[in-house]
Amino acid sequence: MDLTWHDRAFAELTTDELYAIIALREQVFVVEQRCVYLDADGVDPRCRHLWAQDGGEIVAYLRLIPPGVTYEQAAIGRVIVAQRMRGTGLGRELMRRGLAAAGAVPVRLGAQAHLEKFYTDLGFRRVSDVYDEDGIPHIQMLRETW
Repeated sequence: MDLTWHDRAFAELTTDELYAIIALREQVFVVEQRCVYLDADGVDPRCRHLWAQDGGEIVAYLRLIPPGVTYEQAAIGRVIVAQRMRGTGLGRELMRRGLAAAGAVPVRLGAQAHLEKFYTDLGFRRVSDVYDEDGIPHIQMLRETW
């Protein structure tokens, strides 16, 4: 595994990078998780996009959302690790880099409920009851300090 990390504002993304990001999001969220949702939610242009490539293929991705866009706090969303890379620790490294890029500010996310322990281990705490989002149980989680 020879990873290359990237962090770009939306306007800095090339069309090839944007296409690859969307393709991975659709592969995981729409095809694999069978979730029909509006991916083009208007938030991406206001975000930073962080991802890892392995041999030119995007294998991990998240978006960093500024405070006031989706929540009062900064947020992390669309957290993805390609299926072939799961179980390697890449998800933890992706989140570690995302939190570092967010800085020493509170960070909120809407987590799939089955990932509560993963996010708790990264310093988040659950701040909501379970709710349905696009047919998948989710919870709100908040990391108040870095």
